[in-house]
Amino acid sequence: MIRRTSRSRGLASKGSHNRAPGKVSWQSTTTWKSSNDAEFVAKMQRVLTLYDAPPKDGRVICVDEFGPLNLQPRKGKAWRPGKDPRRLRATYNRYGGVMHLLRALDLATGKLYYRIRKRKRWREFLSFCTSLRERWPGGTLYLIVDNYSPHKHPQVKAWAAANDAELVFLPTYSTTAAWSSACTC
Repeated sequence: MIRRTSRSRGLASKGSHNRAPGKVSWQSTTTWKSSNDAEFVAKMQRVLTLYDAPPKDGRVICVDEFGPLNLQPRKGKAWRPGKDPRRLRATYNRYGGVMHLLRALDLATGKLYYRIRKRKRWREFLSFCTSLRERWPGGTLYLIVDNYSPHKHPQVKAWAAANDAELVFLPTYSTTAAWSSACTC
């Protein structure tokens, strides 16, 4: 059963300035999910050790993917003749498809390296890892990665073993522990 309410009463209940103490108010919430990883402590200790005391025999790199990128034309200001305004369509078709960003944060220098690709499969991830290996040919590469399935592909693991690279996996539901996830590109 719905009681009859006036429009002004409904609007007053939404505004915080009209709210009486002890009443319900509109609030934003945040959520989180606890990790159920059986090896959580060991994985986090390994990652935090690499952050706090990077090994002298190599580089610590945080690798992450972002996408799909929502590349759209945006409205804005531009100099145009007065009677010839620039128009943008209300809808936008992605005829070229969407793009994905693969990024790596070098913890020694704080520099961010990236590649933009049409897909983010194990092949693109392996190609990106190969470019990182070419950038730093000597020493071990410690690649801190999340549990995204392309990182665990057999060919990626074989490449890492053959190229003196160690894949250091973050615990499940802990991707924000990677410093590259904190970078806003």
